[in-house]
Amino acid sequence: MPTPTPAPHQDALDFLLTRRSRPHKTLTLPAPDKTALMPLLTAAARTPDHGKLEPWRFIVLGPDALQNLGRLARSRGVELGHDPDQIEKIATMFERAPLSVAVIASPKPSEKIPEIEQTLSAGAACLGLLNAALAAGWGANWLTGWPAYDRVMLTSGLNLGPHEFVAGFIHLGTETSKPPERPRPDLEAITEWRA
Repeated sequence: MPTPTPAPHQDALDFLLTRRSRPHKTLTLPAPDKTALMPLLTAAARTPDHGKLEPWRFIVLGPDALQNLGRLARSRGVELGHDPDQIEKIATMFERAPLSVAVIASPKPSEKIPEIEQTLSAGAACLGLLNAALAAGWGANWLTGWPAYDRVMLTSGLNLGPHEFVAGFIHLGTETSKPPERPRPDLEAITEWRA
């Protein structure tokens, strides 16, 4: 007797096979409001989470918060001696974003779940939010950069605890242009089959 084939969710599979992040420079207003954003955050929170620790949280960054982060990135970038072009690129990333959600990796003490698994769960929450936003028709992009790891940016800009960092800034808005497809990995080169 042949093994039954599972019934596919073909629309979802087609979406995942063709999904494409939208460059943050091409995003504009409108951005999702709280009502539109809550289902996206709900989808992101359905990420694999061994031990049900919820080792992540979300900070929704509106226009004022993003302007503040841009200003802080400029002053902090100078303090750190970063290249002026890179400072400007990071600052504008914040200042031009219609809306951003900082996905905060917030590992919890656990004897069973190593911190690396909790960090991977935070990354999965980033991808969940990105894909949910794209599936809902929004333009979205997942970025980090040095502000995601700089302790002064994290404490002064986002009020994070000493054990926390930014797994990703998910920028959301309305896409102004559809990006071309980009080269994708060669599956034959990165896949090993073992019997």
